[in-house]
Amino acid sequence: MIDLINLISEWAIPVVIFFILSISFYRGIKVYDVFVEGAVEGLATGIKIIPYLLAMLVAIGVFRSSGALDLILDLVAIPLQRVGIPKEVIPLSLIRPLSGTGALGFVTDLINQYGPDSFIGRLASTMQGSTETTFYVVTVYFGAIGIKNTRHAIAAGLVADFVGFIAAVFICQLVFG
Repeated sequence: MIDLINLISEWAIPVVIFFILSISFYRGIKVYDVFVEGAVEGLATGIKIIPYLLAMLVAIGVFRSSGALDLILDLVAIPLQRVGIPKEVIPLSLIRPLSGTGALGFVTDLINQYGPDSFIGRLASTMQGSTETTFYVVTVYFGAIGIKNTRHAIAAGLVADFVGFIAAVFICQLVFG
């Protein structure tokens, strides 16, 4: 089974790229020109989102520096440990919806401390890949196109993050026990 997963991992991206290029060639699409056009639009979007990104990064810094993160961790650590979630990965579940870079740094620290093949290392890596930076996405992308009322987007994103965390714990306990 692991050999099959490794084989798929090695060939997935080259096959997808080949597929895209083949379809583009068949349809007569000039891939390079479309790529450059998209890059120009991406640069313009990047410039537009800088104020929203800056505001979000300041808010994350205030949240972490104020001690609110530590307070929340103290409240949820004991109940979560009782259902099999190691206390070491609990901060990841709170940091990940806020900051991808912060979460990646946290995962890196866990892997350096416990090892990449430890249960904690595998669980943290799976959690990192199973969730999204919800507040970042809402702030940056909604801000870039001028949407001020996010309606149900944040709630839906946080529910999806929660399901991703629970699924990561379940799958890791099932596979890596």
